[in-house]
Amino acid sequence: MNSILFITAQANPQAGNSPMSMLLMMGLMILVFYFFMIRPQIKRQKEMAKFRSGLQKGDKVVTTGGLYGKIEEIKDNIIVLEVAPNVKVKVDKSVVLNDMSDAPVQK
Repeated sequence: MNSILFITAQANPQAGNSPMSMLLMMGLMILVFYFFMIRPQIKRQKEMAKFRSGLQKGDKVVTTGGLYGKIEEIKDNIIVLEVAPNVKVKVDKSVVLNDMSDAPVQK
């Protein structure tokens, strides 16, 4: 951040850069960061929270660790996944990524 100020101050020393133009440029950079980085991330987080709150027993899901399974039971923040016949795993609700109900079945 300081290096940007230093470079712009040295770029044109005779122009008499006003602090107002520097503040305007910094404000513009903040707006660009907000609209291209922060806002989309917040939107994705809201969508994931909505998806996770709508999970139901019987949904096929995949976790961040790559476990594919079917939801057998949902408690507060814990989901019991059946990953194979008679093999059940408890996972945190926050590790569920996708609903795999629409995915083609592989043999």
